[in-house]
Amino acid sequence: MMAAACARTFSKVGRFIFETPKCRVTNTAALVPRMSTRCQGRAYGTGGAGFKSRLLVAAPVRGSGRVLGCAFLLGGGFGLYQTIKLTLQRHLAEEKADAPLGTGLKLTLYQYKTCPFCSKVRAFLDYHGLPYEIVEVNPVMRKEIKWSTYRKVPILMVNETVQLNDSSVIISALKTYLVTKEKTISEILTFYPEMKAKNDSGKDVKEFGNKYWVMVHDDEADHLYPGKDTRKEEIKWRKWADDWLVHLISPNVYRTPTEALASFDYIVREGKFSTFEGFFAKYFGAAAMWVISKRLKNRHHLQDDVRQDLYKAVNDWVAAIGKNKKFMGGDQPNLADLAVFGVLRVMEGLQAFDDMMEHTKVKNWYRRMQKVTEQVS
Repeated sequence: MMAAACARTFSKVGRFIFETPKCRVTNTAALVPRMSTRCQGRAYGTGGAGFKSRLLVAAPVRGSGRVLGCAFLLGGGFGLYQTIKLTLQRHLAEEKADAPLGTGLKLTLYQYKTCPFCSKVRAFLDYHGLPYEIVEVNPVMRKEIKWSTYRKVPILMVNETVQLNDSSVIISALKTYLVTKEKTISEILTFYPEMKAKNDSGKDVKEFGNKYWVMVHDDEADHLYPGKDTRKEEIKWRKWADDWLVHLISPNVYRTPTEALASFDYIVREGKFSTFEGFFAKYFGAAAMWVISKRLKNRHHLQDDVRQDLYKAVNDWVAAIGKNKKFMGGDQPNLADLAVFGVLRVMEGLQAFDDMMEHTKVKNWYRRMQKVTEQVS
């Protein structure tokens, strides 16, 4: 996220420079990223146009009063059937925004591909086989989310009407929905109230209550968390992923000038930048993040060789899983597995990732996670 902010700052500087008369830039269209329309509620048809009213006509027959009466009853019954059918269709259309997942729910994820928090959400959606669309947000202008008062990613829109913010809230709310199948997404969101808080720098930020809790009944919790401390452990390691592991990523991927340049090359390549934005983000952003990574190292009290902190964190995670389990969740991943995997995955293709795989015991678990989160096309 800090890299995105850094890229945004330097790309805006680059935009200013190239838009001045001295630069004589004539193709200003390249500087304007494509905008996506604001999410709006979907209008669902009732199917009424597809049903043509039919008139049951009985030809007059001598002494056919009884036949005419039957025809009248049949016509009335058919009309009643059509009325009931259309009413049910209208009711289902109105409730479609809160239909069970996997039965036509439309999910749209607004993200930066290289953001670890966005990667966590994708890991969850992929593991559960939930289809979703991705809107890659330009980290400089962020016009794709200009309609939102919440200015961070990830944002997940449900049926274009319900907005879910914060990666951990998104995951907990969807998991609750998958397990309970009783409450709507809107109702579930009330369990995760938005609150005002202050970060380490004293800046006002938005936080969410209960965000690591899956809100299920006791009988459902017993099935979801069969072990004595499994729920407690899941919450503990989900928080650990957000509060500690994620802070090891930037100091490691920007550890040296060479690694910083490679990291920003990856960010620009996978992200949504214009040509000029990408140029300034890559070179100036890489230099800035290399300097900032030193400050992050001091802020989080990391060792001079930040790789050692990464190695220790990953080995602590593997040790917590134990030798007799495939995942923290047992035979299948739990939400902690998906969170840790999502955070570590953003380093793939970089030197820090290769070093981690070579010098820690995480490889077997990581490969298993890759396999179970492969999205079926």
